[in-house]
Amino acid sequence: MKIIDMRSDTVTKPTDEMRKAAAEAIVGDDVFGDDPTVIELEEYAADLLGMEKALYVSSGTQGNLISILAQTNTGDEVLLEEQSHIYLYEAGGMSALGGTIPKTYKSDRGYISPENIRSLIREDNVHFAKSSLFCIENTHNKHGGAVLSPDQIKEMASTAREFDLKVHLDGARIFNACTALNVDIKEYTQHVDSIQLCLSKGLSAPIGSLVAGSKEFIYIARRKRKMLGGGMRQVGIIAAPGLIALRHMRDRLKFDHENAKYLEQGLIQHGLEVFPVETNILVCNVSRYFENATQAVSSLKEHGILISPFGNTLVRFTTHREIEREDIERTISVIQENWK
Repeated sequence: MKIIDMRSDTVTKPTDEMRKAAAEAIVGDDVFGDDPTVIELEEYAADLLGMEKALYVSSGTQGNLISILAQTNTGDEVLLEEQSHIYLYEAGGMSALGGTIPKTYKSDRGYISPENIRSLIREDNVHFAKSSLFCIENTHNKHGGAVLSPDQIKEMASTAREFDLKVHLDGARIFNACTALNVDIKEYTQHVDSIQLCLSKGLSAPIGSLVAGSKEFIYIARRKRKMLGGGMRQVGIIAAPGLIALRHMRDRLKFDHENAKYLEQGLIQHGLEVFPVETNILVCNVSRYFENATQAVSSLKEHGILISPFGNTLVRFTTHREIEREDIERTISVIQENWK
């Protein structure tokens, strides 16, 4: 029986083309700037994103931390959505390693109005931490893969800049947002100072993320990467699959979205409360059938279906390249037969 693994889109295995590219990659010492495959990846990404420069990093968490470190000083305040990945799932690195203070805001599926942004920022006073960075997440993981439009990003970023804040976009799944709205990624990046995007989620590369921004930002970011132990040597071996991910894997994300929508319909028909599905993430409340999320996860695991607990009574299903329509159909069937 096939194991249907919908815990995350990070479980995707590299394609045969990626494995071949890794084996044949031309490499050099990236710390010296000598790895031609890494150079090609960074230049391709910068051009794709409409940014001056890009930097290859080991993970999305490292990319977000580097972006914070490169645009703040010790003691600065960073504005974050209260359920953002940076705040919840990145081990407090921004405070432990950057000495910055998180100030969280409530949102409507990732969006916060200009009025509410303005209310967050205090007057310039010697007693207060200085607000210096505003962070946005798109798509938003904890809100069920919710998508922010380029206009929403523009509005939020413009408001933050009224107070001279830099703007960082945690775009781990930004190409899912682009796919959902059928927009070019430059429609997003033109409004922010920095962006982090993952190659190892729906794009199926085995490892790595990218950060991008101005030349000045990347110069500092490269130093911060070194400080964090992220300077790697013949890293072209893993950068080569990243190139394939960016060049060839973006267009297929629509199939993941279609599968998530199909699953949504099946779960709603079974009486489950489901967060609105916009991309490849489905979050649902299982309290109708279980006391907690762990019980629901265990129930499906018995049938070879893996999902993630996502709160007291919330679970998350994440579709990706290795999930096919028949897997969704089987999942719906198992739920209908066993969740009673």
